[in-house]
Amino acid sequence: MSTQEQSAATTPKTQSPDAVVVGAGTAGCYAAATIARAGYEVVILERKDEQEAGHIACGDALKGADAFPEAIPKSKLEPAFTNTDVDHGRFEIPQEDTVLEIPVPGELAVIDRWEYGRRIIDGAEDVGVEFRYDTVVTNVVQNDDGRVTGVEAIRKGDPITYEADIVIDAAGSLSVLQDNVDFSASTFDTNVDYSHFCSAYREIVEVEEPVEWDDALVFKPTERAAGYLWYFPRTDTEINAGLGFQMTEEPMQLVDDLKRDLETRPEFDGATVEDKLGAALPTRRPYDSAVHPGYMAIGDAAGHVNPTTGGGIAGAAYGGKYAAERAIEALETDDYGEDVLWEYNEKVMEHFGARYAALDVYNILSTAVDVDDLMGLLAAMPGDKLAEALYSGSTDIGLKLKLEALVKSRGHWGTIWNLYKTKRRADELLSHYENYPTSPAGLGAWQDRRDELMEKVYETTGADPKY
Repeated sequence: MSTQEQSAATTPKTQSPDAVVVGAGTAGCYAAATIARAGYEVVILERKDEQEAGHIACGDALKGADAFPEAIPKSKLEPAFTNTDVDHGRFEIPQEDTVLEIPVPGELAVIDRWEYGRRIIDGAEDVGVEFRYDTVVTNVVQNDDGRVTGVEAIRKGDPITYEADIVIDAAGSLSVLQDNVDFSASTFDTNVDYSHFCSAYREIVEVEEPVEWDDALVFKPTERAAGYLWYFPRTDTEINAGLGFQMTEEPMQLVDDLKRDLETRPEFDGATVEDKLGAALPTRRPYDSAVHPGYMAIGDAAGHVNPTTGGGIAGAAYGGKYAAERAIEALETDDYGEDVLWEYNEKVMEHFGARYAALDVYNILSTAVDVDDLMGLLAAMPGDKLAEALYSGSTDIGLKLKLEALVKSRGHWGTIWNLYKTKRRADELLSHYENYPTSPAGLGAWQDRRDELMEKVYETTGADPKY
């Protein structure tokens, strides 16, 4: 399908690429690049201008830095890796006067997120993706059968319609596209609420002297359990400092709370702030289904974020790849139905979605326990086992370690028992997600069983229902 434009003064312009991707973040660029490499015409619509594109609020920590989809190879991104010496997490627990060193599996890096954003845009352009900056999508176009066939937008003040065989939503948290699509005839997950998200804020801070922990990702709890502060070293003198809280909780004063903590840390005396940004990110399970005829959602727009750490770059990259592979199949067969796109859901669940759904159980637990009890428990846990729990969704602790933890955590045994029961619920949920249905027809029964397991999660944790 070639690009066409109508120039009538009273009619909005129309362009007709093969695929439209909304959003120039990690997910959008990897999806578009993968489709373009297959020889199709792809346009990315980005609301920011060309200079600001890629400037996204982020913790800047990248787990899995050794593995990126081939559409935009790691070599293209490496100049944005400012600190590849980080190799562990450092969890500060002031309530227990404890610092817990946590090994993190896989390759780590801290990045310059703006430079990284430019690099993935350049990588997509290199394989033929076209970008339309200053373009705000306002609505979707659907045909009589409900299939999405394009989007309506405003570009530099002028209305324009983009018709496409495939529309990929990489527009981020609480995507406006999902407010406008009629999903009534598909399996697309509409159980999405603002309370499933985290509000976060970060500053890039330059300090006068090198910090001692430039090889670690530093975490610290906020005054309530459902949030944490972070200090991630881009270099030994440039630090990404930020914090976030779950939107189920009473709002935090993010700027003031971060400032207050910075003022307690001697290493930040005389520091200067180089950049400030805030954002919302999903801290929830991945969407049960992120496909609809002619349409797929990826990245933050589909909940592809680790709900305990907020890490989402790797999930976004691979979610974009998997969606693009099904888009290519749809374009080649001229069939844009859910059955054709469904394998995207399966690949997401197999790669990381099941794990993230299990981790969400611990996120739910954190909203129902006292922060001091939780910190006391964390201080007693072996660091490697805590790392397993944070990144794999499950962990095993031997008898000796259990006994040692019991002695160290005297006074928090009720919380330990609660965590033990919660772990069993998370393992049950993980097992269920590993049997994700192979077609849309099986989703309803699978969801019914999943919802039964979630009722047990709420009963065990004492948390209010999240979904």
